[in-house]
Amino acid sequence: MNFLSDVLTYMRRIIKTPSNASISDDLLIDYVNRFYIMDMDARIQLFDFKTSYKFYTQPGVINYNMPLYEVVSANGTTIGRYPMYQGFCDPVYVNGFQTSFYSDQQSFFSVWPSYLQTLSNAAVGDGGATYTLQAPYNPIIPGHVDMAGIIQSGQNLDPPLVTNLLTSIPATSVKPGVIISTTDSQGNNVVVTDSGQFLQSNVNFGLLVNATTPQKFTALQGGYSITKNTVDYSSGEIRLTFTDANGAPINIPQGTPIQIMCYFFQQGMPRGVMFYNNTITLKNPPDTQYQIEMTAYLTPAAFLSSSAALPYAYMAEYIARGAARKILSDTGDIEQFQFYEPLFREQESLVWKRSQRQVTSTRVQTIFSQQGNMPLSYYNNIPT
Repeated sequence: MNFLSDVLTYMRRIIKTPSNASISDDLLIDYVNRFYIMDMDARIQLFDFKTSYKFYTQPGVINYNMPLYEVVSANGTTIGRYPMYQGFCDPVYVNGFQTSFYSDQQSFFSVWPSYLQTLSNAAVGDGGATYTLQAPYNPIIPGHVDMAGIIQSGQNLDPPLVTNLLTSIPATSVKPGVIISTTDSQGNNVVVTDSGQFLQSNVNFGLLVNATTPQKFTALQGGYSITKNTVDYSSGEIRLTFTDANGAPINIPQGTPIQIMCYFFQQGMPRGVMFYNNTITLKNPPDTQYQIEMTAYLTPAAFLSSSAALPYAYMAEYIARGAARKILSDTGDIEQFQFYEPLFREQESLVWKRSQRQVTSTRVQTIFSQQGNMPLSYYNNIPT
């Protein structure tokens, strides 16, 4: 049974276009994808799209973006990158141990504060522009590029691994982990931060950028080798040449303090997980690879012209009515829109009822209900 063909047939009956003469199948499929991807998951969260998302941590890295679908194209229609998951919720497990989950920054940072520590005199100016600095503690938590920045980078890679800095990533999408600051001979601030981008040849090395003015995202000049304009997150060594946006070196006056600000935390097994701004944040920073497993709602994938990619037959009429509803709205056929609106709402209620039945079949746990079947000796790790 070709569910996509059924959807298109339902749509043509509703919008009164029996053939391709007035509206093509490709255009109908475009409307189906728009409703399926952009509208449906915002209107109802279905149990059939509830799943688990697993990923593995990288030592010292606390920020991880939600994964993105790749760009897909067919029959002249292109759908760009968008999140694979609508969002995450409890329970969350770290190597099988349930841990605290947060979706609010205030609650998370009240327990796990991000204290930016300052080394006031990492170095002093010697009249030149090139310096080698050493952070007092290591490893250092690296900077991060959020999902919007990943999309703007043109590559579906988190974090960005590059040979040259991607200036297409906006400064508003970068959360620095390392900040170097000083003043020039006129008393102006000179600020350099890491970019959330890493050398492809060595992922321990982050690339540095000028950050004196928040609106600009410009590269330090002189290239990006392992010995220039980089921060080594594992050892804490920073090598850079201060330059302005035009590439001219900025000489730091003799005796002028150069400061480093970094995030330092004791690494270990993460005990708190936050999902905010499409980013998963862990505290403590992991000291090794851990498996993070989270309850997630999958975002429907674009199926374009594929006859096999619409997985659930019971949604066919609902999707057809939802997509046809968008067409009637766009063409201004208000009479037909109003006539079919109650029927669309009825289908939405029927589709949602399936998820409601699944949710209500599970008893709400109380202190008096049985929480599990394992003996107490199992939890206490006492041999029986």
